[in-house]
Amino acid sequence: MVKFTELNISETTLKSVRRMGFEEATPIQEGTIRLGMEGKDIIGQAQTGTGKTTAFGIPLIEKIDTRDGNVQGLVIAPTRELAIQVSEELYNLGKDKNVRILSVFGGQEIGRQIRALKNRPQIIVGTPGRLLDHINRRTLKLENVNTLVLDEADEMLNMGFIEDIQSIMSNVPETRQTLLFSATMPDPIRRIAEKFMKTPEIVKIKSKEMTVENIEQFFVKSVEREKFDILSRLLNVQQPELAIVFGRTKRRVDELAHALNLRGYLAEGIHGDLSQAKRMSVLKQFKANKIDILVATDVAARGLDISGVSHVYNFDIPQDPESYVHRIGRTGRAGKKGVAVTFVTPREMGYLSIVERTTKKKMEALIPPTADEAVIGLQRVAVEQLETMTEKNNLGSYRELATEMLEKHDAVDLIAAALKTLTKDPEDAPVQITEERPLPSRGGGGYKGKGGGGRSSGGGYKGKGGGRSSGGGYKGRRESSSSSRPSGGGRPGRTRRHES
Repeated sequence: MVKFTELNISETTLKSVRRMGFEEATPIQEGTIRLGMEGKDIIGQAQTGTGKTTAFGIPLIEKIDTRDGNVQGLVIAPTRELAIQVSEELYNLGKDKNVRILSVFGGQEIGRQIRALKNRPQIIVGTPGRLLDHINRRTLKLENVNTLVLDEADEMLNMGFIEDIQSIMSNVPETRQTLLFSATMPDPIRRIAEKFMKTPEIVKIKSKEMTVENIEQFFVKSVEREKFDILSRLLNVQQPELAIVFGRTKRRVDELAHALNLRGYLAEGIHGDLSQAKRMSVLKQFKANKIDILVATDVAARGLDISGVSHVYNFDIPQDPESYVHRIGRTGRAGKKGVAVTFVTPREMGYLSIVERTTKKKMEALIPPTADEAVIGLQRVAVEQLETMTEKNNLGSYRELATEMLEKHDAVDLIAAALKTLTKDPEDAPVQITEERPLPSRGGGGYKGKGGGGRSSGGGYKGKGGGRSSGGGYKGRRESSSSSRPSGGGRPGRTRRHES
């Protein structure tokens, strides 16, 4: 690894980098900073989570003339959340240089943004629609921009922003330096590079660093109506530290978040219909470990810089294999192991094969735990909760009550009753999830009709417990030719977030 001190960065910026806790550059940072400091145009092919904001942020900050009050740097991002995150990181990188940074995006009152633009920010980070709005209103002038960054260009293409991007780029001086970042390089993105960039250098993460080798990948074959009960049981057995559940639609996200809360989890959903304030509040809670499970659509979750996610559950398999890679890339970061579980209906098995060809990794069939196995997981959680409360020794008057009860009842019976109280019966919390139509049938690889018979049927549950429970529990079993329909679900009764 190369240290930031070896990358010809000014002492002022190095001071900010050190304050952020960075010492060694990631591969995308090393390549981008070296070439960026030389003023070259760059195409960076990298996933979220590889440190690309710092990669383009350092050359961008280094070029800013703080005596000049004009906009000198422009970063275009696909979503409001990503725009905010990028601006926060740029603020930290430019703190010691006193660089003024402003983020602009839809959903925020435009009058407030216009007033903020009069404070002469030197770097603007914004979403395409709102940037164009300001350009058309002449509240944003770009004639002094010397560095332009397109972040997650492929996602902006997917969201239909390609024409907006071209309009914005045509308003920026041709003499600028352009840095384009994209996880994939579809043809429309290549055409933008050819039209708007000058002999760009390519910085590409090696394929092994872009793969998902730190993530154990499983699939669960299930009919639509049984998915939620299986998800509940998996959560009860696996006990993830932090989890993200991906749903295909906004309605799905709302229903899943509500149902998970009924089962005792601290869950919140995010999608495009929520207010900006609500979305940011949910993300803040998730990052602070105040909620256990984030339920999200692809668009809402794109570009989120979230660490500590132990499990990703694809309640609906994505139609695009690139989305799959992006989703599960939320876990298995910073050298840690992650677990990804994808639910697939029999008609969607063809999509599973396409995803496997994209990732070059075969998923393992995960046999869902039975209702009894899920209850064992809940009982183990109840034991942990009771032990934690005992160790805290903050029982006060409860000791007197306990002494009175011990005079009447056997100690083992009392503890068993306490554990039973903490282990809530999943039948107490019935839920209703609207069935979604499966993706249109699609051939590929192992898909051989109704049964998906081309798949290997072996395998079993081998997902890690997220560091919570180390003993006993469900170890998996081989899939047999007959299987009973799952019933019930599971309710953890508590999560560690409830503890004080």
